[in-house]
Amino acid sequence: MENKEYKLALWPAFVHAKCPRCRRGDMFTNSMYGFHGQVMHKTCPHCGLVYEREPGYFYVAMFASYALNVAEMVTIAVAISVLTGSNNPWLYVTIILAIALILAPFNFRYSRVMLLYWLTPGLHYHPEMSQDKPN
Repeated sequence: MENKEYKLALWPAFVHAKCPRCRRGDMFTNSMYGFHGQVMHKTCPHCGLVYEREPGYFYVAMFASYALNVAEMVTIAVAISVLTGSNNPWLYVTIILAIALILAPFNFRYSRVMLLYWLTPGLHYHPEMSQDKPN
């Protein structure tokens, strides 16, 4: 039987927060809305990639998180206007802030995932690292 190299798809790996190099190892230790917070592995459990390439590396993820938050708030404001037609500013503030709090773990996680997948130069997918480790 041949040793075929198989490729793992980008979007499922991105959505499930898998390592950008091997697309097998988890980037985070627990679920998004768990009671233990958002804890990120230091290295990929599968291929050993060090996620934080230098001290303060994930500060850039704050900008991505801010962009996600602004896009969500604008979308929610437009949806409130279309669905309710209300001019009451307290309705907008209450709903937008509540949804921003609910989506904060999502923004935190996926801003870091976006940084590693698309904004890190020289970090590419290596299909040979996706294979199972020999025992």
